[in-house]
Amino acid sequence: MMSVGNVSFIKAFIIVGFPGLQPRYYGIVSAVLFFVYVCTLVGNAVFITLFVLSKTLKKPVYYFIVNLAVCDVLFSTTALPKIISRYWFEDGSISFLGCFLQMFFVHYFGTVSSHILALLAIDRYVAICHPFRYYSIMTNKNVLILCCVAWVLAYPGPLMLIIRAYPLPYCAENTIVHCFCDHVSITTLACTDRTLYGFPALVNALIVLLGSLAIIVFSYCAIIVAVLRISSAQGRLKTFSTCSPQLIIIALFFLPRCFNYLSSYINIKFSTDLRLVIIMMYSLLPPMINPLIYCLRTEDVKTIFKRLLQNKHTGINLQVR
Repeated sequence: MMSVGNVSFIKAFIIVGFPGLQPRYYGIVSAVLFFVYVCTLVGNAVFITLFVLSKTLKKPVYYFIVNLAVCDVLFSTTALPKIISRYWFEDGSISFLGCFLQMFFVHYFGTVSSHILALLAIDRYVAICHPFRYYSIMTNKNVLILCCVAWVLAYPGPLMLIIRAYPLPYCAENTIVHCFCDHVSITTLACTDRTLYGFPALVNALIVLLGSLAIIVFSYCAIIVAVLRISSAQGRLKTFSTCSPQLIIIALFFLPRCFNYLSSYINIKFSTDLRLVIIMMYSLLPPMINPLIYCLRTEDVKTIFKRLLQNKHTGINLQVR
């Protein structure tokens, strides 16, 4: 075993992507990934634009959602261009420093997303369980503070990962069997015992994932109790419909992640390619699908789109009076 103080001999890493993918499918895969990336950029850009221009969307819940949209764009921009280049131009090379920067931002934006989803659950809890106090609790100042806390609290974990992983001796393989650089894929290439570095990273991931999930579960359990107390079936349905967009987002984000983390502990084994497909699905589908969910399941956004269609001959004017 080599000491941590040894100098790394690796100057660059090679992103392999899916190891079992045949070269004849490279064009199809790169086209699919490019389509996902474009849809993510366009969809979230549309929502962010609507939020900026429309007074109707200046509500606490949409402040949280626009933070999630920004985070989704940044995450996809961090993770996708290099793997698209890998299959489109057969250029999977990424510099030593670039790989660690990608690792940091992949974990950072993933953590921020987890925090924002927990805040969305808290927002719905306050709106449904304490409706008369909602606007006194969810003031613009409080929402701004919560959003800033979500971004700041996400910083230490990924920073700790990169500080501990960067000095390790990398002197053998430089091929990363993944679609982007993350902590596991990088540290498995180190010429030293990974146990001391892998366990803290796992603990950090579980704290972030299960901590946010615990807040979400508590919030929605309280919401379900409150909904069941509503006398009319129509009232219960309307109240529940306000939560359905967030429930869909939460299911897409957390359930596959929990399954991926727990599968190794319950003796469920996947091929490397299938594992990467699962990781890519829960990493890339939510950022692409989230704007669609907001547009189809949120009344305020649907109202804005209807007004745009009705007034298209007079020009776009989103100011609501």
